[in-house]
Amino acid sequence: MSLVLKPNQVKKIAIFRALQLGDLLCAIPAVRALRKAYPRAQITLIGLPWAVSLLQRFPGYFDDFIHFPGFPGLPEQPFDEVAFLEFEARMQFEQFDLLLQMQGSGTIVNPLLPGLNAKYVAGFHNAESRVDSSLFVEYPQGISEVERHLVLMDHLGIPSDGNRMEFPVSEADWKEAKDLCIPVTEKSYVIIHPGSRGSWRQWPPQCFALMADYCIERGYTAVITGTEAERDITTEVLKCMRHPAIDLTGTTSLGVMGALISDAFMLVANCTGVSHIAAATQTPSVIISMDGEPERWGPINKALHTTIDWTKEPHLELVLQAVDSMLNRRSESVA
Repeated sequence: MSLVLKPNQVKKIAIFRALQLGDLLCAIPAVRALRKAYPRAQITLIGLPWAVSLLQRFPGYFDDFIHFPGFPGLPEQPFDEVAFLEFEARMQFEQFDLLLQMQGSGTIVNPLLPGLNAKYVAGFHNAESRVDSSLFVEYPQGISEVERHLVLMDHLGIPSDGNRMEFPVSEADWKEAKDLCIPVTEKSYVIIHPGSRGSWRQWPPQCFALMADYCIERGYTAVITGTEAERDITTEVLKCMRHPAIDLTGTTSLGVMGALISDAFMLVANCTGVSHIAAATQTPSVIISMDGEPERWGPINKALHTTIDWTKEPHLELVLQAVDSMLNRRSESVA
């Protein structure tokens, strides 16, 4: 297989993926393949404001960042018309050789792509967002989000470099985690992360409390994590617990979360951004999928991670069995 666009044709690349943490982490294997295919190209990420941090997290993959100010119909942020006009002007000025639409099926965003002045535009389309270009591929259904973007790379003749996830943890992250003086040692604790973007994606706090108590009774420390905005949820978990736990709500940066998950014995969480960090750091996890798309968002390594589709099997004993299996596996390895 050869590249559809040769390296001498592509010196500046823009990746349009203005989404949340998990969405971006799922795209990293494709970005890794892209960088390997175009090692000298300048790669710019077009994303939400928080994603500028990925330039430091993945300096080998991203060279620049452009804030996408929203668009009517996209739920991630309010649309700012003035900022959008400035965004369009910036894109037209940059004159990218290749713009990759990795936002989604393209129903909303594909119509705005021609106005962004890229020489070549590639990405996903479907029946409602059809683009008359051989650089576009049908939006795949029923597969992992990681594999979906590798399908696009394959369509462009870009060889895969595997589907492994990544989340580099820096020395500064480790120092910040150490400075919190959390009274735990490596692999002696289980992280319970009950929050998620949108209440409909959150497993009940009392269920997380049961899992935390069970881990404590098996000899592990339970560490409850979440953002400041999720304090109501973590407080409810702590209130429902029979045993004390370490509450880190609102105290951990993204890098510290990476360090904590990397050193944890296990993560128990909704299917959200932290589940992809666990996949990247190869930390065992039990993930409760509340959105009905476990095949899309669940971790790929089924030997290391268990995903429960709560929309089809809302049985607490299944989650308990998965947690118990993880704990028994650890006990057997220590013995």
